[in-house]
Amino acid sequence: MKVYYAPDTRAVRTVWLLNELGLDYELERFKLGEKAMRSPDYLAVNPNGRVPTLDDGEVRMSESTAIAQYLVARYGDGSLGRAPDSPEFPAYLQWLHYAEGMIMPPINAYVVETILLPPERRSETHADRALRLLNRTLAPVEARLEGRDYLLDSFSAADTITGHACIMSEKFGVDFSDKPNLAAYNERLLARPALKAAWDA
Repeated sequence: MKVYYAPDTRAVRTVWLLNELGLDYELERFKLGEKAMRSPDYLAVNPNGRVPTLDDGEVRMSESTAIAQYLVARYGDGSLGRAPDSPEFPAYLQWLHYAEGMIMPPINAYVVETILLPPERRSETHADRALRLLNRTLAPVEARLEGRDYLLDSFSAADTITGHACIMSEKFGVDFSDKPNLAAYNERLLARPALKAAWDA
């Protein structure tokens, strides 16, 4: 199994989950934005020039949430996912997909306005709007975590996806002082050895 990876990207989610599952993998490392990610060789692997990309034999995937669902279904042996007949299955799907549907769009907009655009094209108004929207999308996660350590009754792949988005929100400067459940959740996740190894990959 091979993962195309760059630090501080969604590829961290994939490596984190592989570590949690105890699976062996090889890393192909990039630095975010480097020209090699737009080279013909890598565009043949991932036409969008993005990470992660997972190669698993004849299987190639490049959407981090789909990769998580695939890994848990194929290799999870009942752990880190929830079976369709589990009472937690609907919540598992909800929180597995919540990050990409709700949290990441304002993060993406914020990154564009503060990092990717040249300074003369950046808009503080647009960046502030993205942060306000990001705060709103985090409110349901804060509520979900009331009285819980994780998004479900125990740690799951949903935490590697939506949890990662929550951690990145804090890294980008969202004020968590009014989000005590999320602040504790992030600390809990960051203490997991599998995530520490993924950050250090």
